[in-house]
Amino acid sequence: MAKGLFITVEGIDGCGKSTQARLLAEALEAAGLEVLLLREPGGVKISEKIRGLLLDPGNDEMGDVCELLLYEAARAQLVHQVIAPALAAGKTVVCDRFYDSTTAYQAYASGLDPQMVAAANEIAVDGVHPDLTFVFDIDPNMAAARRADRLGEDRMEAKGLSYQAKVAEGFRMIAKTAPVRVRLIDSGRSIEEISADVWEQAHKVLSR
Repeated sequence: MAKGLFITVEGIDGCGKSTQARLLAEALEAAGLEVLLLREPGGVKISEKIRGLLLDPGNDEMGDVCELLLYEAARAQLVHQVIAPALAAGKTVVCDRFYDSTTAYQAYASGLDPQMVAAANEIAVDGVHPDLTFVFDIDPNMAAARRADRLGEDRMEAKGLSYQAKVAEGFRMIAKTAPVRVRLIDSGRSIEEISADVWEQAHKVLSR
């Protein structure tokens, strides 16, 4: 059986990526593919427990290296338990965040050594890499306004606007360094316009 397609969606908090991940998964299913929609950190019981630790605003004493390793631990379990088996079975996997988030948040924004972060990513994914990645690019101020109606901020959102701006720039740099895999999407438009753009680009990959 042919290896399945692995698509990841990325962007700062409030960029609309989770909505677009769901819409893309629905479109892929309508096209006749068997699709698995996941999120990071999380997706399986162990990783969801780690997610709780990572996003709990009460854990404000968490160090940057601890944060990195917890994200990688959650990712390693998800890859081992779900993503790798699904791809081996020929399924299409859409994941809301993957290792590009770690590069943007922990390396570009938090300032950890990029080589250390890259090495940690490689350990966690065990050879599993996305075929296609959508980065939803948006002005951090607009993203913050979109998040305003949420009930409270998680620990990552609480790091502030300047931190989110660094993350956004990190994602743009990732898109520049991996232009074949990563597609930068203008996320300041309507949900329908963004979804149409995403599907057009995803369909090109499916048609190869």
